[in-house]
Order: sequence, then structure tokens, then C-alpha cells
Amino acid sequence: MMRSKLACIILLLIFYACTNYKSEPAELVIDSKSDLGEGAFWNYKTGELIWVDITGQILNFFNPALRNNKEMFTGQMIGTVVPAESGKMVVALQNGIYMLDPATGSKKLIVNPEEDIPDNRFNDGKCDPAGRFWAGTMSLTGKKSAGALYRLDSDSSIHKMVDNVTTSNGIVWSNDKKKMYYIDTPTRKVMAYDYDNESGDIRNPEVAVEVPAVLGAPDGMTIDEAGNLWIALWGGSAVGCWDPRSGELTRTIEVPAKNVTSCAFGGDDLGTLYITTARQNTGDEDLVKFPHAGGVFKVKPGVKGVRGYFFNDQP
Repeated sequence: MMRSKLACIILLLIFYACTNYKSEPAELVIDSKSDLGEGAFWNYKTGELIWVDITGQILNFFNPALRNNKEMFTGQMIGTVVPAESGKMVVALQNGIYMLDPATGSKKLIVNPEEDIPDNRFNDGKCDPAGRFWAGTMSLTGKKSAGALYRLDSDSSIHKMVDNVTTSNGIVWSNDKKKMYYIDTPTRKVMAYDYDNESGDIRNPEVAVEVPAVLGAPDGMTIDEAGNLWIALWGGSAVGCWDPRSGELTRTIEVPAKNVTSCAFGGDDLGTLYITTARQNTGDEDLVKFPHAGGVFKVKPGVKGVRGYFFNDQP
């Protein structure tokens, strides 16, 4: 056991020595102690961070100017949320994709592509540059390759884009709209697809980033204005920044929580990185070390993000 731990430490030191490694700590913003905080998205129209507690079935609206976080109970596990151009929101719930009115909390089912797979639920997702909503599924019982990645178009048609997915997670598009980056967490890889913005088609998957096991498992993801990928590291107490063109880790952000789940650039200048975490799968010893696990954190990394895309529900 000692040899195994020593080998991991040596491997980690060697890995960091081979990278342009820098680290900054993140500070607590919301001490929510969420079981499974996720789905961070900055709504630049309202100046709010929207995020979810999946197992708590809670949709959150955080206004940093007012230092106020409003909770909305959804009645189902909620994997992710994206604003729509109409002012409503698209939410991926346990049993389908819904349109939700944030003013009233009322919701209407758009489509449930896995109605015949009750042991699956939706997890992470975002909209592409054309305003299509992408979200993936995963098994509630831990079954491997049971999920898929779906694309919901503005006409409410649904398309299965990637099959045999185990834990569908982070997804972003390059700033030139030519690449889509996607994470199936257990693979520890970020796959780069050629992306057609006109049709929404993807092809030619290639490995852009491989995350070493010593750093944790890749979870949610965002992109900055330079095209670098910021990846939440489950089990790694950090967010890592990778250059997808070289596959190189360029820096990390230390987060005082074991399981880091998602991140999004926000603020008026998109210069603040907001980070969600989970209290789930955090033992008593780790909770002593990380008492604010499950909270939302922030850091100013010195770079800026890009605006998140809204769902195109306008005729």
C-alpha cells in the first residue's frame, strides 16, 4: 500500500514538472453543502449564476450583486439547465427534457427519448452555437455504457448523437464553431469532434485531452476566450486548465472540496470562474478537511470566458 501511494506521489510530481503548472485557491461563495451541486451556467442577460443540486432536485439562481441564492424545487433529479431565448429555461430532469418557466416554476415536457429506460437519468448538458440543446444520460444503477448523448433541436426533434456512454458530462464548442469537446467521465478523456454548426452533425472523434488518474476524474467543463478547456476534477479537489490543441495541462485551481463537479465563467466581464462541488462520496475524514464541500466557489484566474449559448425557441 505504501509503495502504491509513493508511486502515485512520484508520478504526480513528474507530471506537474512536465507542465507549465500554476495553482491558485478558490474562495467560498455559497455554503450550500449540496449533495451533488452541478450544471453551472452564467446567464449574462440577468447577471445570475444558475446551477443545480441534482439529487436535491433543486434549481438555483445566484445573484452575486445581491449576494442572494434562490432555490426552486423541481420535483425530479435535475441534471442541467440552460436559459432559452424566450426567457424560459430548458431543464434536463430525470425522466426527460422540459421547458420551465422560472417565474412560476411550472414545466412542460418536451421529449423523453429514454422513456423505455426507467433506470437512466439525464446528467450534464449545454447548448451549441446554433441554440440546440445537448444533454446526456447515465444509469442510476451504475451500469456501464447504458447512456447516450442527445441533441434537441428548436423544432423539438431529438437526435441520438453518441451511444454507449457511461457518465455523460462536460460539453463545449470551440470559439470558431468547428469543434465540439465532450467528456464521458470514466474514459478520463476529452473527445474532440468535427462539428458542423449549420446541421449540428458531429464526426471524426479524436482524443484531445487525457486526464491522469492521479488528478481525479473529468466532470463538467467550460472554455475560455483563448480556447482552453477548464475541467472540474471529481476526486481531485481542483479545476484543471488544458490546451486541447496540445493536450497539455497548463494550470490548476485548488478547490476546498474533494469532488469538484462543474465550472462556468461569469461576472460582467466573464472574468470570474464559478465552481460547483458535491458533498456526495465525501467521507468523514474529508469533511473535516473540507467542511464547505458541496458549496459554490469562485476565483479570478486572470483570463476571461465566453458567453454561454441559449436555447433557440424563438420562431
